[in-house]
Amino acid sequence: MDVYHIWCNLRTGVSDAQFAANVDAYLGELAQQDLIAGHRITRRKLGLGPTVLGEFHVSIEIRDLAQLDQAFERVSTRSGEVEGLHAAVNQMARDLTFALYRDFPDPHRAIGEERF
Repeated sequence: MDVYHIWCNLRTGVSDAQFAANVDAYLGELAQQDLIAGHRITRRKLGLGPTVLGEFHVSIEIRDLAQLDQAFERVSTRSGEVEGLHAAVNQMARDLTFALYRDFPDPHRAIGEERF
């Protein structure tokens, strides 16, 4: 499983609860279309964590890079219901940072064959 991470802050005056609802609606639609495997939204607690990453963290699980590419392809059409859901999230966020991680060790990795 690969995990696409998004950290952000909210624009001034944006409702945190509405942001979470919009993220769930948008990513729920992508999951329903089998374009992502799942998602989660978390918020920094007690001010702990590097401020450069933003207060909110959205994790999007994908089976592989092919699924991520399909999701990006669909969203980049900038049309239909997905565009409205994407815009509802995008207009609320600022200071975005992105990362892509994978489960480790990889399930196909040959253990004991490493070179140091």
